[in-house]
Amino acid sequence: MKLIRAQIKLFRNILDSSEVDIHEKVTCLVGKNESGKTAFLHSLYRLHPARTNVSFDSPSQYPAWLEKRHRQSGIDVDKEVPAIAIFELEAKDRDALEEHFGRGAVASKTVTVRRNYSNELTLGFDVDEAKVVASALANVKLPKPYADNKTKLKTFAELTQMIEQMQKGEEGPDSLAKQGAATLQERATTMLGDKGFRDAVDAFLRKRVPRFFYFSDYSTLPYTVKIRELLEADEAKLNDEQLTALSLLRMAASDDDYLLNPDYELRKRELENVGNALTGDVLRYWTQNTELRVDMDITKEQRTNPQGQPIAVLDELKIRIRDNRHWLTLPFDEHSTGFRWFFSFLAAFSKFEYSDQPVVILLDEPALGLHARAQKDFLRFIDERLSGKHQCIYSTHSPFTIEPGRLDRARVVEDKGREEGSKVSSDVLTTDPDTLFPLQGALGYDLVQLLIGPHNVVVEGTSDFTYLVIMSDYLKGQDRTGLDGHWSVVPVGGADLIPTFVALLGYHLDVTILVDSRKEGHQKLSRLANEGYLAHKRIIAVGTVIQRPVADIEDLFTVDDYLKLYNRAFGKSVQAADLQGNDPLVKQLARLEGIESFDHGRPADVLLRHRDELLAQLSGDTLGRFERLFERINATFPKP
Repeated sequence: MKLIRAQIKLFRNILDSSEVDIHEKVTCLVGKNESGKTAFLHSLYRLHPARTNVSFDSPSQYPAWLEKRHRQSGIDVDKEVPAIAIFELEAKDRDALEEHFGRGAVASKTVTVRRNYSNELTLGFDVDEAKVVASALANVKLPKPYADNKTKLKTFAELTQMIEQMQKGEEGPDSLAKQGAATLQERATTMLGDKGFRDAVDAFLRKRVPRFFYFSDYSTLPYTVKIRELLEADEAKLNDEQLTALSLLRMAASDDDYLLNPDYELRKRELENVGNALTGDVLRYWTQNTELRVDMDITKEQRTNPQGQPIAVLDELKIRIRDNRHWLTLPFDEHSTGFRWFFSFLAAFSKFEYSDQPVVILLDEPALGLHARAQKDFLRFIDERLSGKHQCIYSTHSPFTIEPGRLDRARVVEDKGREEGSKVSSDVLTTDPDTLFPLQGALGYDLVQLLIGPHNVVVEGTSDFTYLVIMSDYLKGQDRTGLDGHWSVVPVGGADLIPTFVALLGYHLDVTILVDSRKEGHQKLSRLANEGYLAHKRIIAVGTVIQRPVADIEDLFTVDDYLKLYNRAFGKSVQAADLQGNDPLVKQLARLEGIESFDHGRPADVLLRHRDELLAQLSGDTLGRFERLFERINATFPKP
């Protein structure tokens, strides 16, 4: 069965979540702290838990501000239903139903599961009893008038009455009646057992309804595990941490002969096998430090037997993390929370991963202890490892655990206050910016990836961007050299920001830097090159193209060509003879005007708006300079 909708009512801060559509594979609950995400998962978990240590309890879970009022008004709060789940029958479920109860038995594609605060579980479903009865009667030879009347039977109560009549031989040939009665009785017993029709179908469906497996930070493994205490304990009395430890023990001890065997070599080998298997699974998705290993061992405690003789008793399982990168080991609970979470989850989930029992996985704020890139690995873990066989619902407030390309999976959780309670919706039209922030952050990060390509020419500002793009397009239109089509031109907002951009993304992207030439050089960029963020040849100063020690991108234009842009932009009539000095052209113009600087973007905007007219007027020197620049940039493109 697939969970398709869920509704939580009167549970903690949720008064009525309304029906929430559940994605067929992965559903992500997004909201800020205390919004109701955990309450939603806790209630759903208690609906049909995979573990036996939880249940509904109205005194601690019914909305506190309503419980007393409702009791006083005569409402039986223990009959209220805090969790409803609607499952859709899959083809294998329908086939199994029809194989057991007969073709046409399934009258509805859904099963509705409810549990109230008294922990009574009920199933709502539609099965065509008349067709099930007809299936039981098919191909059974009956004497008249039973044969003539069998199409009138609509219920098993009516069929049972007919069977009793045939057994008594009240009508028709006695032997045929008794033989038919025996066949029908056998079929009815096979279908229903000793139950009534609805109860029999209910029991059949209950075995196929998925259970909910909940995991949170409180479920992670401890450093020390008391072996005998856990193996002999009542699971209903264990907390989540102990149940995870029990799953690990059972993974290592399908037969206690392994776990408690006095033969050290046999015991140690089995523990290593389990540790290696789980570590290998973790490291498929753990890219932060691939040199981690899990070491497990069992301690011995000296005790005396009833005769007073000393004996060694296997007592505790100890779990340590070995870091081969740094040649050290640490107790499990002193290592990074991210690795512990991954390892613990796989240990806990091992009980269900390869069993036939269907489960829906509920993860409460998973992977928060992970680095942002590791959180992306976690998403891959969900898609590749979990969702192929099991549906997964997880809560988050981190933008890095939201897939921007799969926002159809996101459900917004928002606390509307005491009167409305927490609401869950696939509609992002909320007025609370804190609720939307993770979604906005995920989209913003994704947009950055779209705008920044794999191969980038990083420039200082938007005017540089305009000149490069326009001049490249024009030159390529003249069958001359422009920028290679693989390049993306990325303005970062100033020369001072280029080192930061490279430091953040230089390791992950292909980057060539175009900067203005300065007397003092570009020490920060040179240092980044020395530290391996980019190669020295990928730092291109404009002056090296035109053989000047100090130059800006505007100096790629001849003086007359740039003055056409400048004069048109500012309504001036400056001539080349008016300028003085050998410093960059923009400095000479500012000095002439008696100002410190002017808006360099306005001449670039003139070229953009009047490109057809102005490009045709550019001199061969200007075009040659830009072409040489593009050749320099293209030469830095990585060789395959």
